[in-house]
Amino acid sequence: MPMGLFWFLAVVTVIASLGVILQRNPVHCLLSLVVTLLAIAVIFIGEDAVVVGFLQAIVYAGAIMVLFLFVIWLLNIGADTGPSGHLALKFFGGVAAAALIAELLIFLLPPHLKVKFAGHSATYGSIESLARTLFSQYIVAFEITSILLLIAIVGAVALARRGPGSQLAKSASGSAPAERVL
Repeated sequence: MPMGLFWFLAVVTVIASLGVILQRNPVHCLLSLVVTLLAIAVIFIGEDAVVVGFLQAIVYAGAIMVLFLFVIWLLNIGADTGPSGHLALKFFGGVAAAALIAELLIFLLPPHLKVKFAGHSATYGSIESLARTLFSQYIVAFEITSILLLIAIVGAVALARRGPGSQLAKSASGSAPAERVL
């Protein structure tokens, strides 16, 4: 991978991850997280870990982000109220500035400052090595993660179905709980 492309993707990743923590709207935070994960996937692909890069894009930027989006919509999480300074415009302005700075550095840096990376084995990033490592060393962590994701989905659906006027609030006020019609 050319160093210019690597540094550009690194800067995009850092700026997008800052957008995750600085945005007020949860959907905008999620979109910044998608940009971060896709930039990391491109870095993996550029470093000859094609399988890991595509898994990063498909699993994290695809499936997990859709799950997060559904949880945000189910819980009806809104943006914080308060002063807004067009943070989205500042974010995209920052991304554009980072791109211009990266291009400027590519043209100005002398070629002798390039970083040399150590070589890796022929099976690095292959499906076989990934599966062997995942299902031998990390099988417990893999299964615990899948159970936690299942619990999160069930919890989000349970919270969304309960709604703001739940039976808990009515029974605490002393009135008889009304029957719920589905």
